[in-house]
Amino acid sequence: MSLETPIFTEEYFSPDAVRDARAVDDRVRELAPVVKLPRENITLIGRYDHVAAGLRDWHTFSSRSRPFHDPDSVRPEILLVDDPPRHTQVRNVVATALSPRALARMSASFQADAEALVRRLTDASGETLDGVAQITRAFVDKVLPDLLGLPEQGREHLSAFGNMVWATLGPENELFGEAMQSLGPVIEWVDTCCNRENLDPEGLGMQMFLAADQGQITHDEAKLLVQVLLSAAADTTVMTMATAIKGFALFPEQYATLRAQPDLMRSAFEESLRWDSPSRMAGRIATRDVEIEGYTVPKGERCGLLFAAANRDPRKWPDPGRFDIKRDLRGHLGWGYGIHACVGRVLALLEADALLGACIRHIERFELAGEPTPWMTTIGHGPAMLPVRLYAAAH
Repeated sequence: MSLETPIFTEEYFSPDAVRDARAVDDRVRELAPVVKLPRENITLIGRYDHVAAGLRDWHTFSSRSRPFHDPDSVRPEILLVDDPPRHTQVRNVVATALSPRALARMSASFQADAEALVRRLTDASGETLDGVAQITRAFVDKVLPDLLGLPEQGREHLSAFGNMVWATLGPENELFGEAMQSLGPVIEWVDTCCNRENLDPEGLGMQMFLAADQGQITHDEAKLLVQVLLSAAADTTVMTMATAIKGFALFPEQYATLRAQPDLMRSAFEESLRWDSPSRMAGRIATRDVEIEGYTVPKGERCGLLFAAANRDPRKWPDPGRFDIKRDLRGHLGWGYGIHACVGRVLALLEADALLGACIRHIERFELAGEPTPWMTTIGHGPAMLPVRLYAAAH
């Protein structure tokens, strides 16, 4: 006989819950292996072993439907809402365009942009800066549109578009409404800038249309993929690098270690993904009854597989609240897992190599200069503002 699924009586998607997302997610995980949100009528799964297993088993936890899924929303309806074989076909188009070889030529450009940005920042050594607006978003919002080959005009809408897309992953609540306030102008810009005729012929965005010319996808799907890259590849990288800077400030010995051992750069970025994941959960639908430690997730149940909670599960990670760039990170879920693991991983790592690499060359240390302001979206997670002081390294 199946155990009765515990009810999580707290708000999970309210503004207060989002401000305290780490603690809320941890309480869900520790309540039980399977937890019900009665108001939203969805099930949350937060322990590492079960989340990893669910992400790996796309037959059982399908992406074709999920909590709050609206096919008419502003989110591009492709890739994240597909299962194989269609998902595999579409993913291969993006993976080919984002192969290490294809991106190698962009590495020098990323390095130059990061070097110029960080050198400017060191002129403000000792002053309070916003680590998001002036460091990580300033970098990503320059290099990503350049890589995609987008026109310069309208790029100021990039952050708002990302916020809208992330909002569609959660319920239509107060935060959803706030994200959609400038809907018209933002969506008009996205619709226009991602048209083939407006893309740089040498940019990554054009590669989607060239794949369509070869019959791998349709031309409508090519445009959707450009929009996916524009939304999904921006905020997660912005948040993860900002979280790394927060980690460097809170654990200064880790930053000192990184400066002494630059080969730990990617490990530092991966630890940031684990320590405070930029996505709280992946939405899925159960295609059959699933038994988890005596509890049953019924067929047809919409579920949230909690990345963030699983990445801090003490059953898997010793001292999970510690930011440790030498940690054994095998199996962490910051990139997702299984067939929906982040297809833009190579791109994000190149960006991290460039920006964090410039930081360790030119910045001796970071200090927090105030409490971070959380990104107020229900599923995306990270600092929207990060008050920091940086101190230039002696050369």
